[in-house]
Amino acid sequence: MSNLSRRHLLRTTAAGFGSLALASLLADETRASNTTARQSDLPSPHFPPRAKRVIFLFMKGGPSHMDTFDYKPQLQKDDGKPLPFEKPRVQFAPTSNLLGSPWKFKRYGESGIAVSELFPHVAECVDDLCIINSLHGTNPAHGGASMKLHTGSDVFVRPSMGSWVTYGLGTENENLPGFITICPTLAHGGTKNWGSAFLPASVAGTPIGNASQPSDQATVKFVENARMSLQAQRMQLDLTQSLNREFLETTGPDSALEARIKSFELAFRMQTEMPEALDLAAETAATHRLYGIDNETTADFGRQCLMARRFVERGVRFVQITHSNTEVQWDQHGNLRKGHSQNAAEVDLPIAGLLKDLKARGLLKDTLLLWGGEFGRTPTCQGAGNDGRDHNPEGFTMWMAGAGVKTGIQYGATDEYGYYATENKVHIHDLHATMLHLLGLDHKRLTYRHAGRDFRLTDVAGNVVHDLFA
Repeated sequence: MSNLSRRHLLRTTAAGFGSLALASLLADETRASNTTARQSDLPSPHFPPRAKRVIFLFMKGGPSHMDTFDYKPQLQKDDGKPLPFEKPRVQFAPTSNLLGSPWKFKRYGESGIAVSELFPHVAECVDDLCIINSLHGTNPAHGGASMKLHTGSDVFVRPSMGSWVTYGLGTENENLPGFITICPTLAHGGTKNWGSAFLPASVAGTPIGNASQPSDQATVKFVENARMSLQAQRMQLDLTQSLNREFLETTGPDSALEARIKSFELAFRMQTEMPEALDLAAETAATHRLYGIDNETTADFGRQCLMARRFVERGVRFVQITHSNTEVQWDQHGNLRKGHSQNAAEVDLPIAGLLKDLKARGLLKDTLLLWGGEFGRTPTCQGAGNDGRDHNPEGFTMWMAGAGVKTGIQYGATDEYGYYATENKVHIHDLHATMLHLLGLDHKRLTYRHAGRDFRLTDVAGNVVHDLFA
């Protein structure tokens, strides 16, 4: 046995330590170049974008615009009187006389915009909002209107807007889906509202739970494999993928198989990333309070909003949050006072918390928030005790925030009672065109060839509302 001093050992193996250091540096460069390669592989926007990502706050059932963000003094004055003009030719159900809002409005912020007492916390953020009071659609039924909002079509199965956005821009995180929908409703179009239809399956929305279960139970099914180690799964997947690619070489292009190959890889990588993204315990107690997670009323939706922030931080391109209380929803044909009060109490604080948190973290400047439902409500009453409103796609309100839209404004208007959009009307197709423009996408150029024609989110319509841009 030779005597080898520590000094001699270090001197003779110095080159080895240098090799280790060099290997580490090269590995870092390789990871950096891979990241750069992944970024360069992303589809290019058509022009410089204002927004990089979208969070869609979907209020299923149709919030009443004249009870929330579209104050109508004349409606208050004429409460109980007949509507002085014709109702739409197509209505969902009969209604009677005018019904003034049961809630008081107050002006907030430097903009002085009037907001209902239903939303005191969001009202504090009104100077960050771009409120569109002149939305209109074509369908008075939940299913058709919801499909129109989500896909641009109320009669055919078409790709959802989240799928179009992900198809057009790709994802900045290869370990998470590009499009995630949190606690989505399974009714009124269900999976079609976040599906990819004829677009590649890889851009379909990935559901985290559904509306029938509490958000603290929402997760991705089978994201963890307790029976097999990651190493063993990797070996299994490598074999499967080699067979898939060999088959692909013999068959030629096969979008379904190519999407399956991508989905297998994503599913494997999600095992490490998704549980961490869903772990809200990593957030501070102050953050939990900000989103209302410490309160029984706001906890469920607050968790969804906090999940959304954590996902967009990690590069998810499109995140949808659905408020769909299975007992109440926003669909108050009766019990308007009770139902809207309960719904607003559940979402008001969490939405304001999300706005404030995104702004504090510097994310609001390139994250587009979109709030609204599939339609609004009628100013005429319905139900026992004059305590309900019917569906109304003729005129309603949605709002945007962040990502280069004007702040502290109300755009467009409905008539003095809130029945019809009358000034600077914005159709659902216009809303989609405007959202895509903010993301750097020309809605007329974002097309996909299928069944012999080029399809797009806005079909053959849609105009960008440039007046909404700062």
